[in-house]
Amino acid sequence: MGDLVQWLRAQLDEDERIARAAMWCEDAAAWRAAASEYGTPTRPDGPRWYIEDSLEDGVIRTVDPQASDDEGVARHIAEHDPARVLREIDAKRQVIDLHAPGQMEYVDGDVCMACDVRGGEPFYPCKTLRLLALPYAARPGYREEWRP
Repeated sequence: MGDLVQWLRAQLDEDERIARAAMWCEDAAAWRAAASEYGTPTRPDGPRWYIEDSLEDGVIRTVDPQASDDEGVARHIAEHDPARVLREIDAKRQVIDLHAPGQMEYVDGDVCMACDVRGGEPFYPCKTLRLLALPYAARPGYREEWRP
């Protein structure tokens, strides 16, 4: 079962690689969705949505999905910008570190109650780690035995 942690760390490394590839510099990691006053050929009467980074450079000039709401798609993209993804990766790595074998004692006052419910040696990997892996279940290498 220790393979789950190794596999999960590899997924986080891949997410980090993808997020960093989407930025042209560290200062451009935060994105926002904005509506233009100009329409598009398919929606001449509606706003054109675009994504720009925190340096006001265009990341996506026109968000024009075929079967979805332009604004909804634009806001979703901006909400999941590289800056947020990198913060989430950092938080997940910290949770994994708190759950390393031998770290189940209090670490700076924090302990996972899911890991400590059996007393003594916790079941490893615990449900917390299995839940962290669940969003990646569609990726190669995920094992059904890890499913919480």
